[in-house]
Amino acid sequence: MSTSDGFPASFYGEPGVLGMLSNGISAFLVLLQNFNTAHTGSAPVGVENILAGVHLILIGGICQLVAGMVSFRKNDHLSGTAFIGYAALWGSYGATRIYFGALAETPTTASISHQIMNNLSTNIMSNITPNATTDGPVCHLCLSIEESAIAGLVPYILLSFLLAFCSATVNYIMPFVFGAITFTLVFEAVGLVASSWALVVSGVLELLILIFAIYGSAALLIKGLTQRLVLKGFGTPLFNVLLLGTANSASAQSIGQEKKKNTKYAEPMALGFFCDTVAPFIFAFYSFGYVKSFGLGAAWVSIISVAQLFSSYYAHLRQDCYHTTKFGLHATYWLIKAWDEFVASVLTTEEGQIMSGREAMVGNWFFVVAGLVLCVGSLNMDVLELIHNMLFVLLTVSTIPQIPLQAYYIFFGVACSLFTAISLYGTFARLINTIAEKSLIPVGPQPISTERLRQAFKHRSHRQGRQEASDALFYMSNGVAALSALHASVSSSNRSFLNLTVPWVLISGAVIQAYVSRLQVTGGGRFGSVISSIYVAVWATWTWFRFAGYLLQLSTEASYGFTAGAIAFLVINTFLMLIAAYRNLVLLFLTTIMEVVLVCFLLSTLQRLPYQLEMAMLALVSIICVYGALASLMNCIFSQSMLPMGPPLLKEKVKQDTSPELPCPVANSQLTSGLLKIAGLLEEGGVCGIPTDTVYALAASCKNPQAIEKIYNIKDRPAEKPICICISSVEQLVAVKPPFSPLLWEFMRNVYPGGISCIVTKGDWLYRLGVGPAYDRVGTQDSIMIRVPDHTPTCHLCDITGPLAITSANPSGEADSTHHSMVIDRLGHKIQGVLCDGVSNEVVASTVVNCLNIDEGTITILREGCVPAVKVRQIFERVKSMMV
Repeated sequence: MSTSDGFPASFYGEPGVLGMLSNGISAFLVLLQNFNTAHTGSAPVGVENILAGVHLILIGGICQLVAGMVSFRKNDHLSGTAFIGYAALWGSYGATRIYFGALAETPTTASISHQIMNNLSTNIMSNITPNATTDGPVCHLCLSIEESAIAGLVPYILLSFLLAFCSATVNYIMPFVFGAITFTLVFEAVGLVASSWALVVSGVLELLILIFAIYGSAALLIKGLTQRLVLKGFGTPLFNVLLLGTANSASAQSIGQEKKKNTKYAEPMALGFFCDTVAPFIFAFYSFGYVKSFGLGAAWVSIISVAQLFSSYYAHLRQDCYHTTKFGLHATYWLIKAWDEFVASVLTTEEGQIMSGREAMVGNWFFVVAGLVLCVGSLNMDVLELIHNMLFVLLTVSTIPQIPLQAYYIFFGVACSLFTAISLYGTFARLINTIAEKSLIPVGPQPISTERLRQAFKHRSHRQGRQEASDALFYMSNGVAALSALHASVSSSNRSFLNLTVPWVLISGAVIQAYVSRLQVTGGGRFGSVISSIYVAVWATWTWFRFAGYLLQLSTEASYGFTAGAIAFLVINTFLMLIAAYRNLVLLFLTTIMEVVLVCFLLSTLQRLPYQLEMAMLALVSIICVYGALASLMNCIFSQSMLPMGPPLLKEKVKQDTSPELPCPVANSQLTSGLLKIAGLLEEGGVCGIPTDTVYALAASCKNPQAIEKIYNIKDRPAEKPICICISSVEQLVAVKPPFSPLLWEFMRNVYPGGISCIVTKGDWLYRLGVGPAYDRVGTQDSIMIRVPDHTPTCHLCDITGPLAITSANPSGEADSTHHSMVIDRLGHKIQGVLCDGVSNEVVASTVVNCLNIDEGTITILREGCVPAVKVRQIFERVKSMMV
């Protein structure tokens, strides 16, 4: 007999097995080293440390990252955040071990570093430049690995405690695992500066991590295999999350904040705040002088920034353009600042004096403006988001080049401390509120209502085409790269300036924009990621020529290779201008100005560059990008043209639905002939795209089991994910007399037709319903999910064909299709027909309700879709009271 946990467990198995085992094995690796250190009295050195670091990165980092990614796809907020967060922890700790081992393997370097550490204390104060200060991290050559590791471990201690507390509201195995990790990190940090006793305590705690992880993994593994809870620990929380407080009555719906998100993926906000806690904490330690070298710190910040890109990516999959942009921008900022500090810390004069090129860096100004853009975008969200964005603006202001270096690190350190505090609170609030599906931890009301914000923008243009969620991040990455490139033109003969160009232009223009191009691949647009992909190559080539070309003193013949490349970029960019002409005027202006920038690049390869022209064009690119980012963000948030992007100069010819050039036959849902046409294709064993009351679906007749098998191949759908059936009305069920309880009948009559899918027990009644031939192809072994859509054409189609096996019409893992053109573009070459009905009524799929235990007075929301979980529970409680 199936339990309430059976259905979701078949989605992607149990990723918690991999996640907890990764934690346990990683702890065991560190345990062995700690006990060896305590026994011998000397820390591991050389190759032993390097191998331990590699194993930590592979097992604790990469394996756990996979577990976190699968957890996000399984709509598991807590596990997704915890596993990706711990993947960054073990990966960073592995990098620390490698750093230790590498230094031990280079005795020359070690002896030099000891000499530097002995001499700097007496010499550096007399040789310090006016731009340096004893208040900041002036001893940049000191190899302070222990201090860097402690600076990284402390924020993970705080966050691990929060994860342990939050997991106690879900089950009573993960709190012990995460709690043991918390105390382990405490003693690992103590062990870096204290005697071996701390390492012994840490080793004992790491043994507990391994034991708890093995038991938890076994419990989840057996649950996944048997589809029921055999070993205790999961499914029962240590305490009820609702005991934390009273739900905030000013819910998102009651204050007018209506957001439709793809709830097939877990909410990534907690992970984004998690990353925003670690990175600024490390910078605060460095800014206040506790950490003297930022080599290892740059590695820790880089790893957590990659984790933050995953939070941006899953926000993109949820069609959440705001958090896609926000977390992508924050990751860009942390990456750039980490490598900026690293490069700046190793720039020295021939006399050993410390140099700084920060006075010329103007890229920070773009981050200030981008932070203000995010403030505007969060005005209709909650107070927590607005405060978080305002502190990010303060953070960016603290690093503008006009601030004297004497006050630079103090200001930056204070700003990082404040940002860390609000991010830590945000992590806790987002985790608890998503677990409880209520606003238990206060995040504040909506600062400005959606309607008032719309009225503030007086623009009244026509509704625009679909706005890509990654467009704002595209403009921001190009804007940072362009504005940062200005200082290379200002002081092209100064090597320190060119060194500082590398992290600013390369990370934003190439690394982050490569991530943006990946987002735009799945956007469904006609031109996809063409423009962003080309600009990745442009900025990477620009950086290589300006930095490496000057450093290596390239010969004239070598420069000619860059000249040929510049000419190629000029030709390619003309085609990008043509593509932009099909999009909007802002993008057209950007590509046009970039053509002039490429002309300047060509002239620089010929050593004929007018620097004033290049500076003017780069500044103009930045201005266009600021407006493009703001307009894209606002238009995407409100799904209408709040700020004009300009009409396309060239318009595509609209193809008729009956065009022979389409990859599959199409039919009009408003015509009876169209329904008959699709019904005929389904009867013949075809798979067709059909509209529903939510999003578009792929349908196959239950009379043709082979057609249902085709759906798995068409979507590349995992075999363990079951397919539901669609019928036209509850009366169809009444006619076949399934053994449903009165409570279930009454609940179904109250939710059907509508955007809710109910999971019920399978039985012989399915044969009488017409599902006979496909009995083993739909649902699980013991249960079946039923949909009765509130959509007239689809219901008529079901009356003609009988029950249909349906699933969302999108490649597995990608966003739902919300228009028949999206179905045609993405899957038209694989299916036999599409019933065209225009824009779908919703942007997310149905809400899935497990009714297997309804007779016991409980239902389970397995997936929150277009119908809020709160509303489903209200309906159920009302039905129960009526039955009583």
